[in-house]
Amino acid sequence: MARTVAERSDILPMLAETFRLHGYEGASLGLISAATGLGKGSLYHFFPGGKEEMAAAVLDEIEGWFRQHVFEPLSAGDSGAACVRAMLASVDQYFESGGRVCVLGAFALSDVRDRFATSVHRYFSAWIAALSATLVRMGHSKADAAALAEETIAGIQGALVLARALQDRRSFKRTMNRLEQRLLSPAKHEPRRRATRRT
Repeated sequence: MARTVAERSDILPMLAETFRLHGYEGASLGLISAATGLGKGSLYHFFPGGKEEMAAAVLDEIEGWFRQHVFEPLSAGDSGAACVRAMLASVDQYFESGGRVCVLGAFALSDVRDRFATSVHRYFSAWIAALSATLVRMGHSKADAAALAEETIAGIQGALVLARALQDRRSFKRTMNRLEQRLLSPAKHEPRRRATRRT
């Protein structure tokens, strides 16, 4: 029985799960129709551009969630440590402690990477930039902050893959705990070199 959908946004969570479970190529219109309860005619009514428009809308929705719950809060508070903890908590919540695949990460690794390159690049760049700025506020140099931010995002993405491969969410939790310790460790400052007088 077809379900009643008032807005296109009502369909996005179901589309996201379909792409998360099957990838872009594997998410056939038949699977999408079964997941949403909508016939192909109704799907094309909401998404005239077909599956590509559906995927683009899902990526925009995910980026919007992360912008609201992760990127913007990173720069909202005075305490960098509190912002880092809030970021990790939001990430853990969104990815269900390693039980949920990152759609943007999956797209970045698949054959459709170039098709959605702008969305994927914007998502990861915004996350790295927001975390880097927070780490600078915590006393890291810009170079160290950028490197640590990249390391953190890579660690989260890798932990998601590992948790799925091992079918063990505890590995994700362990990685998140290590990343928290790393992010909250005091910034290292190189000793200043004394200027030598020329004679």
